[in-house]
Amino acid sequence: MDRESPMHNGRTGAWQAQALSLTLLALELAACTVPLQTGAPVAAYSTATVTSTPTAVAPIARATGTGAHEAAQEEEGLAVLITPEPAPFPLSERGSYFVGLLDHEVQDRTRDGRCVGLRLWYPAQRPEGSSGRGTARDATPDRSGAPYPLLLMSSKSGEVFAPHLASHGFVVAGCGGQYSADEWGEWLLDYPRDLLFMLESLATHPPATLEEIINTDQTGVMGYSFGGYDTLAVSGARVDPEFYLDRCARAPQMEPPPAAWWIDYICAPATQWEEFAAHAGEAITVSDDGLWQPMTDPRIRAVMPMVPEGAWLFGERGLAAVDRPTLIIGATADTSNPYDLEAVTIFRQVGTTEKAMISFAGESHMMVFSLEPVARMKHFATAFFGTYLQGRDDYAFYFSEEFVAQHEDLIWGLIGDNGGDSGQ
Repeated sequence: MDRESPMHNGRTGAWQAQALSLTLLALELAACTVPLQTGAPVAAYSTATVTSTPTAVAPIARATGTGAHEAAQEEEGLAVLITPEPAPFPLSERGSYFVGLLDHEVQDRTRDGRCVGLRLWYPAQRPEGSSGRGTARDATPDRSGAPYPLLLMSSKSGEVFAPHLASHGFVVAGCGGQYSADEWGEWLLDYPRDLLFMLESLATHPPATLEEIINTDQTGVMGYSFGGYDTLAVSGARVDPEFYLDRCARAPQMEPPPAAWWIDYICAPATQWEEFAAHAGEAITVSDDGLWQPMTDPRIRAVMPMVPEGAWLFGERGLAAVDRPTLIIGATADTSNPYDLEAVTIFRQVGTTEKAMISFAGESHMMVFSLEPVARMKHFATAFFGTYLQGRDDYAFYFSEEFVAQHEDLIWGLIGDNGGDSGQ
């Protein structure tokens, strides 16, 4: 997952080593590259091949009770207080659906034919002769629960999270061509618009085998690191040029100052702002209040940015425009997207009243390469999107303050604001 976490300042080798150690599949959809508006997409199927090995998995273990209170029982006339063990993460277990996989490609004629490659994971019928609840290419869709809510992300995030979420009754679309970069640039505009074009394409011209399978009116978006920025960008957040340019100009004099490499990474567009704004185009940049227009779609109902970036580009006013349920995942030892400058500030300033933040204590930006944090993120994504997109009210507990409080290495809400000039 190249740019699911920034790779700068000598960290590339460590990132790749951890990626190899966990054998994460680095699939690269051959990308034409792509900016949003909704032209009629021209669909063509990819010829890429995928080898899948079905794996047996255990069914979901439902938690019983909240586990948040002490229970009393009588033993030989004495009241004995029993403190339950911390609740497990039941939604980190694979769901009941077998998972199908296919590649699809669309072209955005409104952006000079920019090509967007999609990788789709979906609930499927188990092919004859396979065992367990694995994944198979071009498997026949399981229509028993259709249409299924749609989740959008990069294909890199998809390799980590999509099979799990599809097994729980979602169609997951991973956008190809979204990779790491050494600094901020025009991808800040291209990637969110790719996601929006992907949504429109699946709504109007889905792959033939997935007709009536995808519920695009119930769409969620999630992403990690730069994907967290993309997620915020399509959630209603608006770019605040005045705030961003001011922060970048004053960054070296802040107390305490952000790391020099981080300033260079985040503030690259400030050095060529006219070109950056021209790439956005007047449809986005023209406004009466100084903020750019949001890159969003009303069909996006809930978003989950994980260790996100983007606080300075949006600023307080731009983040206040976020108007849909938001779950932010933070890592308290994150220095790549500094926890206090990014996740904490973003959580404080997003405008939606339906927001939550769960932080992984002591974890770094690279926790996406550790099995336990990834399993927990899968759990929280299943619970969050299950609640808001599938109407599973029973899932709300599994990303609640009460649930989080049972785990000493998880933190609910705000911590870590060091009181410095974090752009608030």
